[in-house]
Amino acid sequence: MVAFTDADLDRFVTEGFLKIEQAFPRETGDRIRDLLWRQIGLSPDRPEDWTKPVVWAAPDPAGRGPFGEAMRAPALAEALDLVAGKDGWAPRGTIGNTPVRFPHPDDAGDTGWHIDQNDPGPDGAWGKVVLASRTMLVLALLSEVGPGDAPTRIRVGSHLDTVRVLEPYGEQGLEFFASGPVLDEASAHRPEALATGLPGDVYLCHPHLVHAAQPHHGTRPRFMSQMPFFLAEPLTAGDATPLARAVRLGLGG
Repeated sequence: MVAFTDADLDRFVTEGFLKIEQAFPRETGDRIRDLLWRQIGLSPDRPEDWTKPVVWAAPDPAGRGPFGEAMRAPALAEALDLVAGKDGWAPRGTIGNTPVRFPHPDDAGDTGWHIDQNDPGPDGAWGKVVLASRTMLVLALLSEVGPGDAPTRIRVGSHLDTVRVLEPYGEQGLEFFASGPVLDEASAHRPEALATGLPGDVYLCHPHLVHAAQPHHGTRPRFMSQMPFFLAEPLTAGDATPLARAVRLGLGG
């Protein structure tokens, strides 16, 4: 189980993310990675076949085996309770879609700064970002990720800038692709952190945290699942959770 202090949660409020080391067992991450290698039809022992900079893998939708084990890990549930509140989030049955990034000279064209789409709208059609987010972002490492292994880049504290950008747009929000350049400019002054770690490490990210992929300049492919966890209620500034406290801080409260 994890043991976060009040100072850790305060840091989540100001920085916008929290790393859980060994949120699920490393062995579980290794098993997931082995299954995903088979799914994408490639091998860790045949680098000559790694001809694309990124290949997307989809988990078992039924959450069988290690896919579901990772999402049912007690440490992950405990951390989500602390950040989003007890009963403030909906459990997932399986991990999210997994971009496998390979050492490659070409840019995959998906490395722009952004926040993830966070509101499915009344008809379930994703496509925008709003202040009253329905989700929070979770990154789960499924391979060892060092600084040279294309770790996700995070702009520390950028969720506070996003809150101020989105507040005037209300429920309408911003169209996802249009929001990227706006949020990039608003958060460009922020320091950068890298989502590095070992299989089983997880990053809980505020839904307004600006982040980006990057080209792979290392030697070992990077496996990382990125997924939304649905919140029980749209995120507002009105309660005591670290998620809501961050919104208040961004709005000047």
